[in-house]
Amino acid sequence: MERTISLERLVDGVLTELEKRIAAAASPGGDEAGGMPLAPVDLFGPAASRVPDPKWEEGVNELIAATPARIGVWRAGTRPLTREMLKFRCDHAAAVDSIYGQVSPAILEQYGLFTVETRYENTENYLKRPDMGRIVTDEGVEKIRSACRMNAQVQIVVSDGLSASAVDANLRDVYPALLDSLKAYGLSAGTPFFVRGGRVAVMDHIGDILQPEVFVLLIGERPGLVSSKSMSAYMCYRPRKGTVESDRTVISNIHQGGTPPLEAGAHIGTVVKKMLEQRTSGVNLDL
Repeated sequence: MERTISLERLVDGVLTELEKRIAAAASPGGDEAGGMPLAPVDLFGPAASRVPDPKWEEGVNELIAATPARIGVWRAGTRPLTREMLKFRCDHAAAVDSIYGQVSPAILEQYGLFTVETRYENTENYLKRPDMGRIVTDEGVEKIRSACRMNAQVQIVVSDGLSASAVDANLRDVYPALLDSLKAYGLSAGTPFFVRGGRVAVMDHIGDILQPEVFVLLIGERPGLVSSKSMSAYMCYRPRKGTVESDRTVISNIHQGGTPPLEAGAHIGTVVKKMLEQRTSGVNLDL
């Protein structure tokens, strides 16, 4: 039977084994070269990710506590510490997997999301030709017309965008919370579906087809080395061809280390309500 393991668990396992070997080498008689025993050093503990003896310790600690970015990680000679290098490679691999991965069919089935595609063709072309991710294929257009309700009050669409992992990680929290929020405000949603290979402006093409009052696009963000599972919610009042970016409202950085998914889903419903009341979105929306 095929077995899989997350990158995070793999890195932790490698580091645990290294710690054991370092501890063995540092114990009396543990030096394989037969020389003097090595002094025990915790290369992988919390102190290894801090500048040793900083001139302004309080300031350094405040900076480190204020951001998940890689600051104050220190080094071993001229090279990064083993833990930091492995963590960097792990996060980079996770970012690549997010871009080239596929959203789990199980989560789409769980929420009854049928799938249409843009003209992106493949991931390489998607990265080089953003315009191809803004147009739904002819087959997709027919599927949308036949399966979806026209002129919905709120149209919700999910897309992998630049991170399939973001959909897998956050949709189960964001989507139900959004539906609950809309229901609490007495708002109705149209037929939801999934767009593979979508860009933000695909909402304009779909808006032309279905003509909803408000459009909500839940899409995977460009992954970084802090998070490869971050989602954005782009919202627009009556998106149509020619809509400019300043007409869109966005809630970004939706993931466990940023805006909590449950909170984001509830807040999206509040923003949608204000769009319907004010009949606008983007820079003209008074939040």
